Amino acid sequence: MKFAFIIDPIDRLNPVHDTSVALMEASQELGHEVWITEMNQLTVINSKTCAKTQRVNLSPIQRRENHWVASNPWYSLEKTVLEPLELMDAVFMRQDPPVTIPYLYATYLLDYINPQKTLVINSPQGLRAANEKIYALQFTKVIPETIVSQDKQVIRDFLDSQEAAVLKPLGGKAGEGILFLEPTDKNFNSLIEISTKQGQEPVMIQSYLPAAKEGDKRIIILNGKPIGAVNRIPTGQDFRGNMAVGGRVAQTEITQKEYEICEQLAPKLIEDGLYFVGIDVIGGYLTEINVTSPTGIREIDFFDHVNLGKKVIEWVIDQVTSKK
Repeated sequence: MKFAFIIDPIDRLNPVHDTSVALMEASQELGHEVWITEMNQLTVINSKTCAKTQRVNLSPIQRRENHWVASNPWYSLEKTVLEPLELMDAVFMRQDPPVTIPYLYATYLLDYINPQKTLVINSPQGLRAANEKIYALQFTKVIPETIVSQDKQVIRDFLDSQEAAVLKPLGGKAGEGILFLEPTDKNFNSLIEISTKQGQEPVMIQSYLPAAKEGDKRIIILNGKPIGAVNRIPTGQDFRGNMAVGGRVAQTEITQKEYEICEQLAPKLIEDGLYFVGIDVIGGYLTEINVTSPTGIREIDFFDHVNLGKKVIEWVIDQVTSKK
């Protein structure tokens, strides 16, 4: 089979951390062709989505005592070809956020891949529907107290009703721009003005969960079912646990309450074509649903001695095969 991955420039990926690389490695190890392209290489010709693609050959990472090790170089590329993406058995949309206007346009282009010939993960319609912050609002029973607003007074009133809160930009990633708010903070007005772009852009405000000090758990969901998890624990003076801002990763297990959260999400995720998802859970509360390029596989694989990439690709193969 042939699998295409729409990714950030490959030379910017970290082979020992990026889930995209784990999925590509698993595809290759299972005997399939791996092709890569970038969002700005998509085009529509004769109402068919095409892309400039390159076949990539990967040198899989190796396990050492306490870390992964990558070869240098860890990949090689073949010549570029322009071809319809419907020639691929599956296309993985793995462009990192933020979800910009060009990103949204790219999802419209992906709509012109024939779904009878090619599986797109995640569905372009689902990606448009699922802002990674706002999408969680429909699951009111499992999220902390939350508002979305650009109105300073509305945000102030909410903050005054809480002991503390967390502000999140709606289009952010990897913890970027997330702020810890306290009612007594004399910088409140300025923080809101900057975050909302002078009241022109809404942000999410959630009640601060003290359990965040114990970790922000990333749970990987495949076709509605949790397949692994890793805990991300704040270090130093940063309250955020995201790996990108220095959070420490630790082995963890999925609790019964977290399984129940996944069960609540599953029907909607599947309905929207969101097959490969990473949810964030703090203290038993759902805080985010990551659908664009969820990560965490490398860390889970290391701690749990598993290969989630292969599990994902085997599921994709089953889906593709069932259509033929």
